[in-house]
Amino acid sequence: MDASCIAALLARQREAFAHEPYPSLETRLARLRRLQDLLERDGDRLAQAISADFGNRSLHETAIAETFFVLAGIAHTRRHLKRWMKARRVATSFHSLPGTSRILAQPVGAVGIVSPWNYPLQLALAPAVAALAAGNRVMIKPSELTPGFSALLAERIAQSFALEECVVVQGGADVGRTFASQPFDHLFFTGSTAVGRQVALAAAANLTPVTLELGGKSPAILDPSADVGQAAARIAAGKLFNAGQTCIAPDYVLLPRAQRDAFTDAYRQAVLRMYPRLDDNPDYTSIVNERHYQRLQNLASEAEAGGARALRISPAGEMERPQLRKLRPTLLLDVQPGMAVMREEIFGPLLPVIPYDTPDEAIAFVNARPRPLALYWFGKDAARQREVLTRTVAGGMTVNDVLLHIAQENLPFGGVGESGIGAYHGEYGFRLFSKEKPVFEQSRWAGSDMLRPPYGAQAERILRVLRKLV
Repeated sequence: MDASCIAALLARQREAFAHEPYPSLETRLARLRRLQDLLERDGDRLAQAISADFGNRSLHETAIAETFFVLAGIAHTRRHLKRWMKARRVATSFHSLPGTSRILAQPVGAVGIVSPWNYPLQLALAPAVAALAAGNRVMIKPSELTPGFSALLAERIAQSFALEECVVVQGGADVGRTFASQPFDHLFFTGSTAVGRQVALAAAANLTPVTLELGGKSPAILDPSADVGQAAARIAAGKLFNAGQTCIAPDYVLLPRAQRDAFTDAYRQAVLRMYPRLDDNPDYTSIVNERHYQRLQNLASEAEAGGARALRISPAGEMERPQLRKLRPTLLLDVQPGMAVMREEIFGPLLPVIPYDTPDEAIAFVNARPRPLALYWFGKDAARQREVLTRTVAGGMTVNDVLLHIAQENLPFGGVGESGIGAYHGEYGFRLFSKEKPVFEQSRWAGSDMLRPPYGAQAERILRVLRKLV
């Protein structure tokens, strides 16, 4: 799709918005219901398309982290939307009484959503749920790395929505750049930090507000009080979900030096329990394409060349078949901070393990690096949990597990610093795509009537009284 077509679609949506700038509750609920019907009717086909794009993507993982995730978000939104839409009364400053103040959440207009390949359904439709609930029109640009899914999503959205309501724009990186350069009323991007910088620059030319959901290196910290076996099993489950191709996957583990061997053994056992075989196992997801598969191989090789030890976990007797792109779960020991695997977001089943001598050392290690999208802490010591919670800055945190803060509709999800700008989910998503308009309504009798020119003794007396009351 060329620039003129994208611009024409946007113009069409903005014109429709101008004719209906504040859709009714019933209209918004109907749009959400159509999206729900689409997922309930076509969810299995969309999951099959995603699996085909990956080579193999666990259908259960798609059902859990994508279809169910979005359906749960729709259900939560439909239950609470009436309350979110109500104008909120707020206190009025004493000097303006008896006037009243309120805040009205208004739709911003036409919203652009750029979604990635790793969770192509969730990360296209979860922000769309929030944008539609807020009363906006939506244009979605999915990733070119999942072309089968993108084509099917475009077809199904076109069957369920008018172009003026919601539309999918397909194409490669050139189309993505054109899309990001359009004068949307809000641009929402999920992807890498490097591309996020380019999106922010493109949006800045139009002064378009942006939300950037990026990534980074999310640490998992084991406290000396942690249950090592339980922590290893939960970290393995989160790390290997979608074969590690998750923006909030644990990217490295910090643990007490004395716990390293116990963690390594427990992690290996957990992997083999979950995946007694790998290559012919539909539960273990392939790396999305050859380029990413080779990138991960290179990260491990570069670390080994620099002195790291790679512990590849594989069922007994099973030989790796590279053509399937099912990379072996791998622990990396004795890594150095300068290695690429410790500088770049891994986005795969490689897990560096870094020992520390004191909990303060672990906190200092995290704080010396860009702020992560997620942070995970395992332990029973409440005082040290509070230390980590208050002395580190991260987009979100899960305690004694991984990933699950993203699944809470009443918690905002988003990054900080290099891991992102802005947050959504639930009411936070509704407010993200709304302009919260402040409204002051003056009363018939107003004290401000006495503070008008010509100023004189009366104005001076009133100001003296007001100063004493401040």
